[in-house]
Amino acid sequence: MKIVIDDKIPFIRGLFEPYAEVAYRPGGAIDAETVREADALVVRTRTRCDAALLDGSRVRIVVTATIGYDHIDRAYCAARGIRVATAAGCNARGVLQWVFAALGVLRVDPSRTALGIVGVGNVGTAVREAATAVGFREVICCDPPRAARGEPETERFVTLSELLRRSDVVTTHVLLDDSTRGMMGEEAFGAMRPGAIFLNSSRGEVVDEGALKAALRSGRVARAAIDVWGGEPRIDRELLSLTTVATPHVAGYSLQGKAMGTALAVRAVADELGLPIGAAWYPEGAPVQHPRAEITWAEVVERMPAYYDITADDAALRAAPERFEELRGDYRFREEFF
Repeated sequence: MKIVIDDKIPFIRGLFEPYAEVAYRPGGAIDAETVREADALVVRTRTRCDAALLDGSRVRIVVTATIGYDHIDRAYCAARGIRVATAAGCNARGVLQWVFAALGVLRVDPSRTALGIVGVGNVGTAVREAATAVGFREVICCDPPRAARGEPETERFVTLSELLRRSDVVTTHVLLDDSTRGMMGEEAFGAMRPGAIFLNSSRGEVVDEGALKAALRSGRVARAAIDVWGGEPRIDRELLSLTTVATPHVAGYSLQGKAMGTALAVRAVADELGLPIGAAWYPEGAPVQHPRAEITWAEVVERMPAYYDITADDAALRAAPERFEELRGDYRFREEFF
């Protein structure tokens, strides 16, 4: 039995070795030869899991220790009988921390601000609940896929165009698929309230970066905080220069979020391969999430920097954007504030 694992996934080394041959590889270096004899594959977003990688292999399960799965050809895997599992929800509170750290740097006053949340899954829901708790003047939600499915609470959601028109700050938390690729383009930025703030911590390809640059140059979008970029790790240097807050795709990189992401991946592999690892396994000694029921904006402003100094990540990226992958891969995971 063989398991191939992205070598940047934390808390996992030594766990599967008693039961299988384990190969650790950089995500971008996991290729068809590496996985040919593998039974399970544990990856992050840097490994494209499709026919080119998996044809001719004996892989039974592909697990991504991330919430997104746009790097996995799910139709191909389904046709081949390959199980796909994700770590959905694992880093929601880590991304929430990034959003509020960015809002603090941007000096947003919640009592005077309408916050628009595009995408209200695990992350968007966490942002909505925290924004309501700290007293944003209005919290406006939009999630067309959920609304189309008639899911509970979506009757209170609005259309994207209405959200853009009414919001002082827009933050995106959607998965990347055909319906969201490029959704924030020239038309969307043109519909935003003049002088609005834009945050993106979902996927870079959700944004037409040319349109965002034009909106920033014109002042239509006054300021932007960006964590995810098109063409990573070779990011657009002009866009970098135009942003107020820029980080190297680390919004969800909290210690608790990474521990839970690994836990969900381990549980899925153990279940598929019949390994004697408990269904409730969690990295020994890793902190667990303890969501705060009550929080104030004053607490966020005062205490957030001790948990997450987002300006340090910003400075590191601006100083050496060519080190994007290194900054991300060698990141020191932070404790969650929320």
